[in-house]
Amino acid sequence: MKTREKNEGRKPRGKRALLSLDAPGASSVKVAGTFNGWDTGKGALKKNQKGVWTKILSLEPGSYEYKFVVDGKWMLDPACDETVGNPFGGLNSVLRV
Repeated sequence: MKTREKNEGRKPRGKRALLSLDAPGASSVKVAGTFNGWDTGKGALKKNQKGVWTKILSLEPGSYEYKFVVDGKWMLDPACDETVGNPFGGLNSVLRV
């Protein structure tokens, strides 16, 4: 009789990636990108006492495009130096894991 490997059937665990945005006046911050199908409903960040919004993602190694959505307004990550053009004539931030 064969025994099953302990991790058989499970997805491999990704690497942790921290996204953060200093926006103390914001009432809502979300992130959308290639890692979540650009779905803002899956990307709510949490605000700490200093007004910094954060989200920890578990991602497989690779390159991901994303944007923050602050109070309904899409914006680049000001802490990210790498951007790429998008099909709408704008830019997306790039996260490398």
